[in-house]
Amino acid sequence: MFDHVTIRVSDREAAQRFYDTLLQALGFTATYSDDRFAEWDDFSLTVADEDTPTTRRLHVGFGATSREQVDAFWRAGTEAGYRDDGVPGSRTEYRDDYYGAFLLDPDGNSAEAVHHDTVETPSIDHLWIRVADVAAARATYLQIGGTAGFELRDDTPERVQFARPEGAGSFSFVAGDAPTERFRMAFPGGTVAEID
Repeated sequence: MFDHVTIRVSDREAAQRFYDTLLQALGFTATYSDDRFAEWDDFSLTVADEDTPTTRRLHVGFGATSREQVDAFWRAGTEAGYRDDGVPGSRTEYRDDYYGAFLLDPDGNSAEAVHHDTVETPSIDHLWIRVADVAAARATYLQIGGTAGFELRDDTPERVQFARPEGAGSFSFVAGDAPTERFRMAFPGGTVAEID
């Protein structure tokens, strides 16, 4: 789905503790870590600074291979004292087989564990990005989304979603007065010509 998604954090150690706690429950293991940077496969964090401030108001949904993993994710987080943002349960407003749980990271970003029929391995399942102008985000990603293998799915004035045709993974732009700030999402590339 994504080559990688990177967030910038205000407290490097606190953020790594949070994501280690939650992602281990989903079967992720840290693939890299140093003083500034930590990575779990397609998700990473790095230290914010004056030139690159903290990520705010991002929602990251991590795929879980079972409902039990979703429960374990939420339980691990709440038992460690992290803020609940939605108890485990069915969310049929998204799809009939959707089961998720939500917690807030130390900077207030939303982290979710989600299980549905198309989740096969632990990875980033989806992103929700708050924007001031949904139409402008739609127009931008209509131009580049196809080259990255995404197609437009949901399309309303309040929300647009881009997804892979095979159904695994998506990102959505959602109307919000306080837009998401400062993160990176990178799509897998092909040849140099395709990337150009």
